Amino acid sequence: MDRPGFTASLVAGGVAGVAVDLILFPLDTIKTRLQSPQGFNKAGGFHGIYAGVPSAAIGSFPNAAAFFITYEYVKWFLHTDSSSYLMPVKHMLAASAGEVVACLIRVPSEVVKQRAQVSASSRTFHIFSNILYTEGVQGLYRGYKSTVLREIPFSLVQFPLWESLKALWSWRQDHVVDCWQSAVCGAFAGGFAAAVTTPLDVAKTRIMLAKAGSSTASGNVLSALHGVWRTHGLSGLFAGVFPRMAAISLGGFIFLGAYEQTRSLLLEVGRERP
Repeated sequence: MDRPGFTASLVAGGVAGVAVDLILFPLDTIKTRLQSPQGFNKAGGFHGIYAGVPSAAIGSFPNAAAFFITYEYVKWFLHTDSSSYLMPVKHMLAASAGEVVACLIRVPSEVVKQRAQVSASSRTFHIFSNILYTEGVQGLYRGYKSTVLREIPFSLVQFPLWESLKALWSWRQDHVVDCWQSAVCGAFAGGFAAAVTTPLDVAKTRIMLAKAGSSTASGNVLSALHGVWRTHGLSGLFAGVFPRMAAISLGGFIFLGAYEQTRSLLLEVGRERP
């Protein structure tokens, strides 16, 4: 990938990530509290819904930038003809690679953020330093495997669906989709992917919030899912599904729309420079 494309993907991904995380933070807090083992009200209810926002603000730009740099690079590296039946496979591989890289940044930010969301009285920096003191750096990466196991299936659904919807819309109107149309496709793809991967999100939340040394804190996703199923049934596995769908649908609209808009703008500026 050429240097202008690399830079555009980095900046556009970062801008889109910050926009989504800050705008939709209250919905994310509500979702986390619905999935919390202590229950919604004990986790804080509707009080302090911006608890943990510093962690999200710090992590969102590098996290999103890392994803889109990797996503665009792998798409470029696995170049195939646009009419090829392998196109969805390329998008799946690119999205999966992007998630594995982005989670190296996302998980520490997510661990601190989620603990702050269910303990609104504690400051973000205090939670961060307490994790380092009691669990070390590995404490910040608790739930890395469960996050990757959530994000890869999510991306395997969202990104091929997003790319396919854009291609279909482009074909129907006989020209490339506009940024707002790409955003609509992103909203639909994100909402659908959010619904089907909610149980994995519940498992990830339980692992990140579990008391250090407990069996859940070990990071076994199947064990966490079984524990939720045993105590709360199917409704427990889909706890927070509606705010998650709402947040990710809106997030998909803002994130993928802002990404396309910013990237095309940066590429246009790059072309105009002598």
